[in-house]
Amino acid sequence: MISRYTAEIGTATLTAGLGLAAVIGALEFGIGWGDAGPESGAFPFYIGLLVVAASIGTLTQATVGRHGLQSVFLHKEEAKRVASFFLPMLAFVVVARLLGLYVATALYLALVMWVQGKYRLVISVTSGIAAAVIFYFVLEVAFQVPLLKGPLEAALGLY
Repeated sequence: MISRYTAEIGTATLTAGLGLAAVIGALEFGIGWGDAGPESGAFPFYIGLLVVAASIGTLTQATVGRHGLQSVFLHKEEAKRVASFFLPMLAFVVVARLLGLYVATALYLALVMWVQGKYRLVISVTSGIAAAVIFYFVLEVAFQVPLLKGPLEAALGLY
């Protein structure tokens, strides 16, 4: 189980890191004032600073009020539910990089419908394939927005 204090510290540390990444990235684009107005990194820089400041505030508040944050934030059963959502999404990202977004979409939808939704396998597979095909025609054909493709699309000549 995870205590609320641990969750507060972990979240504040993560958001501070993201804010710091935004600040550092914004510095590459310039944060000053140019001939046409503020440079392109100015807005992300100040938003990043705001996120870092809020994160420091959360860290301070959590540390000072530590005694009030000893309640359980996440029980074992809840952690299993979170993992049952997060792990398939992580697998989707890995499969998308290897096989392309359309194959990953079909596999993800089919497996999640079958395993978590308890749908029949034939319905799950049909739905996954149908969604991937519809996404292809809407995105690639109608809107002409190319997405990450893999070896199956190359074999079918869909590039």
